[in-house]
Amino acid sequence: MKVRNRLDIADCYKWKLEDIFSDDDAWEECFFATEERMGKIASYCDRLGDDEALAECLNFNTSLSHNISRLYQYARMRRDEDSREAKYQAMTDRAESLSVRYSSAASFITPELVGFSTEKLEALSASPAFADYSVFFKEIIRNKNVILGKKEEKILKEAGIFADTAEEVFAMFDNADVKFAPVIDEEGRETEMSHGIYSLLLQSPSQEVRKAAFESMFTAYRDHINTLAANYAGNLKKDWFYAKVRGFSSALEYSMYCENVPPTCYAKLLEAVGKGTKALHGYIALRRRVLGVKDLNMYDLHVPLVKEQNLAMPYEKAVDTVKSALKVMGKEYGDILSSAFENGWIDVFENKGKHSGAYSWGSYGTHPFVLLNYTETTHDVFTIAHELGHALHSYYSDAAQPLPKAGYEIFVAEIASTVNEVLLLKHLLKSAEGEMRKYLLGYYLDMFRTTLFRQTMFSEFEVAAHSLVEKGEPVTAQALGEIYYALNKKYYGRAVRHNDLIRYEWARIPHFYSSYYVYKYATGITSAVTIADNILSGGEKYFGKYRDFLSAGGSMPPLDILRLADVDLESDAPYEKAMNEFARTLKELEKCFVEENKI
Repeated sequence: MKVRNRLDIADCYKWKLEDIFSDDDAWEECFFATEERMGKIASYCDRLGDDEALAECLNFNTSLSHNISRLYQYARMRRDEDSREAKYQAMTDRAESLSVRYSSAASFITPELVGFSTEKLEALSASPAFADYSVFFKEIIRNKNVILGKKEEKILKEAGIFADTAEEVFAMFDNADVKFAPVIDEEGRETEMSHGIYSLLLQSPSQEVRKAAFESMFTAYRDHINTLAANYAGNLKKDWFYAKVRGFSSALEYSMYCENVPPTCYAKLLEAVGKGTKALHGYIALRRRVLGVKDLNMYDLHVPLVKEQNLAMPYEKAVDTVKSALKVMGKEYGDILSSAFENGWIDVFENKGKHSGAYSWGSYGTHPFVLLNYTETTHDVFTIAHELGHALHSYYSDAAQPLPKAGYEIFVAEIASTVNEVLLLKHLLKSAEGEMRKYLLGYYLDMFRTTLFRQTMFSEFEVAAHSLVEKGEPVTAQALGEIYYALNKKYYGRAVRHNDLIRYEWARIPHFYSSYYVYKYATGITSAVTIADNILSGGEKYFGKYRDFLSAGGSMPPLDILRLADVDLESDAPYEKAMNEFARTLKELEKCFVEENKI
């Protein structure tokens, strides 16, 4: 296996960023025009008490912010095609700098509006003339006690120029600079290591190959662990700084407040996962017995329990499989999905320098884009379904909502993607028998392990890591490694050997630089289990409710949006349903192996 250069990949497998800007010259033209217009925003300062001036200011701000967003997204996605390209590194930096400068210039808007009476803000929110900004005014009311004065808000906006430095440093290290030792595969060939190839090697039937891949990956991070710890500490300190100046007692409290999500959701998740940890330990023990290994290692948790039943398939077949699985949501959804695959939404294959992993992103007024690093693994088939769930969520929200209300909070962002994964899994299970059924049951259990349990473990790590800063304790590589190692033992139990290198795994998780993101994967799968079952039982009648959820954007608080799909995360029901689903699936799989006298 060898990672290709981008020029060696056919254009039909590349996204069409020309749908944002026709070329780099068009980007430059927009950049300079936007930069030239920026000064106008200052003319509205101290004039927002006049409704006409307020309307002009908000519309101008929306228009200019949208252009800056387009500039940044185009440059960043071009950079993500090959992180080594200096041209797009520079364009990304310029767009980010432009964004910070404009945010600083426009920073007077919110503090000025905070000075309005609650009655005035409520009247503006209810006014047809300001219908697009009704949520914006409601948020001003909600945030009256945490928004600072004009001078302080301007300083905070100016600080944005370096606020994401730790994330940028990690991204460059992780995508461009980190080097992994090559691995000898099952046939004795030397294999180049990368993030994408690592996921393939962990599914190798050879434990020695899996071990070599694991050691290659984590040794690379261990060898730079002090630098990575110092960089991550910078991110933690940034989070604590912003929380403190807003008057919050912790970065977690501030993060949840920002998304208008009550802490009860976090507490309920931890409680439910705590109750289900015993079942997870049971699954790990089953995996050890089925694989028949003397020691079950952390690198043995990805290999399929059933041999020669991998769903690995070429990309085109994977696309057809995903489309078939999602037909249950009706023709409208299916037609949009087909357009995504056929009209340049997706960048498919890994190439040298390409951003690792997968994501969906885009700008209002343009269809969403999806970055993949597709390899022929079961996981990557499901990743297609996952990322297209994100993309269609954005598509529906953008189509239904005006720009100021289109963006949805991160809290609901991981639900549609996980619904698609669950629907794909259940579609495959419908016709699966024998070894294939066992394989899929095992895959479903691993979906829970990685999305519900593992992401909750990550969330606990984030709380503990942030607590170091919040308590004034040093953030060192050793401290972070000990926290992570202890959590690994707690979640995975005694049936697995906790290899020492696993203590460095935290250092390769990109989402830790988007603090308190990962727990939403766990609440996402919790919600998705209920929604997927409702889609399968209710068909197009229920899909109407789900479409309301997809189309809501940011027009309501996140929990209210989720209630449109009949899911209430302030109740016990969705958590209990998800944990029961995991326990039932484990019981069925264990029964299969017992009946065949294989354990």
